[in-house]
Amino acid sequence: MIKEVSGDILLSKAGAIAHGVAPHDDFKQGLALALREQWPAMYKDFRHYCQTYNPKPGTLWSWKGPASPVIINLFTQEPPDGHESRPGKATVPNINHVLQALKKEVQSQQVKSLALPRLATGVGGLTWEQVKPLIESTLKDLPIPVYVYTTYKKGMAAAEG
Repeated sequence: MIKEVSGDILLSKAGAIAHGVAPHDDFKQGLALALREQWPAMYKDFRHYCQTYNPKPGTLWSWKGPASPVIINLFTQEPPDGHESRPGKATVPNINHVLQALKKEVQSQQVKSLALPRLATGVGGLTWEQVKPLIESTLKDLPIPVYVYTTYKKGMAAAEG
């Protein structure tokens, strides 16, 4: 079941929070920055993972800390090029690949519920009209609640129930 909600995804009660990033992302803006501030160990482990494995767009990396939900970093965007620290743009093929990987990850981790933002529509540069149908078609058959945070409201818990 996919449910669109309004609120602050950091206040979600979901078992996992997924968000879009680029390989070697610096987490300096948007939801990535908020996650970095909330769980600094996740960002440190993310940097180590990227340096060790050099992940490709269309894949993912999951992290679980003490008293945190599972944080699923979806590599929706191209990595920064050598001259810039800003991540590249997201692509529809990357979104398709990473949503398939997300579906498998949620099933293998036995996640009970999932929260995600309007994936790849901020820094990623895609439109919600491009991304929403991909999320719906890929995740609609999951037997868990999927909360899509379509409107950000800082400090306000969404009505996920």
